[in-house]
Formats: sequence, structure tokens, C-alpha cells
Amino acid sequence: MSTRTLPLLFLNLGGEMLYILDQRLRAQNIPGDKARKDEWTEVDRKRVMNDIISTMFNRKFMEELFKPQELYSKKALRTVYDRLAHASIMRLNQASMDKLYDLMTMAFKYQVLLCPRPKDVLLVTFNHLDAIKGLIQDSPTILHQVDETFRQLTDIYGGLSAGEFQLIRQTLLIFFQDLHIRVSIFLKDKVQNSNGRFVLPASGPVPWGTEVPGLIRTFNSKGEEVKKTEFKHGGNYVAALKEGSLELYGDRVLKLGTNMYSVNRPVETHMSAASKNLASQTQESIVPNPLAKEELNLLARLIGGMGIQKPSGPEPGFRLNLFTTDEEEEQAALTRPEELSYEVINIQATQDQQTNQELARIMGEFEITDQSRRSASKGDDLLAMMDEL
Repeated sequence: MSTRTLPLLFLNLGGEMLYILDQRLRAQNIPGDKARKDEWTEVDRKRVMNDIISTMFNRKFMEELFKPQELYSKKALRTVYDRLAHASIMRLNQASMDKLYDLMTMAFKYQVLLCPRPKDVLLVTFNHLDAIKGLIQDSPTILHQVDETFRQLTDIYGGLSAGEFQLIRQTLLIFFQDLHIRVSIFLKDKVQNSNGRFVLPASGPVPWGTEVPGLIRTFNSKGEEVKKTEFKHGGNYVAALKEGSLELYGDRVLKLGTNMYSVNRPVETHMSAASKNLASQTQESIVPNPLAKEELNLLARLIGGMGIQKPSGPEPGFRLNLFTTDEEEEQAALTRPEELSYEVINIQATQDQQTNQELARIMGEFEITDQSRRSASKGDDLLAMMDEL
């Protein structure tokens, strides 16, 4: 398992989340002069995007995220996205949040599978960041946050070897290996089977730096080429024209990670029977212990400062439905397997004064000073902190 995988996983899933939310907000957008109080306007859409992206690229959170560490559990990571999606005036109910997370995970899983070489997962990440910057062009402060994250990615991942990227890709595939959720876009494009598994192409560009299959070279003990043998590879391969750029405003060449929702079409998700059976067999932390609950809330608080409350008073939250109708959303909530639904757990720390003091101490440690940054071990993360309680 690579300890450098978490930032790539978080940023790519976050990018897919922003694509989906932006597409749905645009689809439900009402011109400002015609909108009622409970309807979306273009101003609301921009505000939601700005709030979520600003929270997602929070400097303090990015510093924690980029520390070498193991991946968080699926449940802990899902909780972070739950809070992140609600870091604005927008509200999603449980069924819509489930659908959102399904679309995010399956899209990025497909991108990882299609990467011609392991290092290209970095280009996929840059494609997401490029698109995110397009959503916040009128917000220079937030643009600066995204650019700073881009520089961190370049500094940390730009010099990694092919073997280290292979380990990162393998860690990502292990994270996604049990997820087989059918998505209508993939089904219509025939890149996903009815059981939720992806169909990988046997044609197309070969990885940068490699040759098109079809030739076997034989060398003698002195390293001299003595024979060439051609064979039929059965595919339609072409050589890569150039390598994708890792510059701030470079040409990525690779299209994986760009916004597939730019063409407006409905997207549905369906659990395959195999996935439902697997979920019932591998329930992960269905009844978490108190330390696990605290871990989830600490992770969620870190991304949003503290717990995000539903707005009240003169500015109510706007509800976003990722389904075509409210009836479909209600039906999805009824048919969703219980073990696959996640709820944000609120801890009443005041019930236990000692626990409350300990949590306050840990949260205080998140206020990173120059000295603590120098003295902290690179392996320290929130999970390790909870293990020491």
C-alpha cells in the first residue's frame, strides 16, 4: 500500500463531485428575475461552487492531506464528502448523497483502469484541477488555493519513479475493487456490463515511451539484435504523439478526468445483485465503536473547521435532487441497502467531560505551528491520533 495515495484519491473524487453538482445545478437553474425564493439561480450555483471548492482546498486541510499516510476507511472518507457537499447553502437528502457518491467513485475507478501507464493518474488529477479552476474564474482567492495545491502535487509527485506510481495505482484499485455499481452513461456507451464491471478496450494509444505491439526482437548474449519477428496483435494500436504536460497551464493530452457531464444527459445508478450480496457480507463499521465515531467527526470537522449546521433564519438551505423526480428519490431511499447508507454521526461530547477535554486537546493540535510542523512525524495522521487515546 502506498502512503502517497490519499491526496490523489481525495482530489479526483472531489473533482467528480463538483462536475455532478455543477451539472445538476445548471439543469435546475432558473433565471434570476423569474426565480422564486425556493428555486436555484445562477448566483446560487456560483456561490455553492465557491463555498465547496474553498472548503475543499482549505490550506490547513491540504497540509494534513499531503502527509504520508494510509488511506482512510471507506466510511470515514465518505463522511468527509458528506460534510463537503453540505459546506454551502445546498442540501442533499440521503438518497441523493448516496447517488452522488456512487457516481463519483465509479467515474474515478474507470479513469484509473484506463490510465495507459500508472503515472497518468497524475495527469487525470491535473485535468480535474484544470476543470475546477474553470468553475471559479471570478474568484481569484479560491483560484490561488487551487494553484497552491497544484504546486504541492508537482513538488511531491513530479519526481516519483514508475514503480512508486504503480504502487499508487495498485492501492487505488484495491480501494475500488468491491464497487460494481451500474451507471447509465457507462451502460449506454457500452463500457460497463450489466453486472457493473467495466469493459476495457484492447485498442487505442499505447503508453508514452512504448512501441506499438507487433514486433519481437531477439538479442544474443552480447546484447546485439540478431532477429526480428512480426506477429498479429489483434488490436488497433497507435503510438502516443506526445507526453502530457505537468506544467500549471500545460496540455495534458490525456482526456481522462475531464467533465463527462458537459453534455446534458440524465445519469442513473443501480446496484448490481452481486454488489448487494457483497455489501451484506462485508458490512464495514455498521455499528462503529465510540473511537470510530470520534474519528469520523474529527475528519469531518477538519475539512469544515467544525461541524456544519443546516442554515436557519432568513437564508434557508436549497435542496438539490439528483433524481429526475422526488418520487424516484424517495423510492431510491427505500430500496437502498441499509448497510450502504451512511449518516453523519453527531457526538454529544458534553456527555463525557473527560472525552470532551481529550477531543479539545486533539483539535487544538490541528492548529499547526511552525515548530509543531517541524517536530511532527511524517506518519502522524488523524487515525494514529485516535489510536493513542
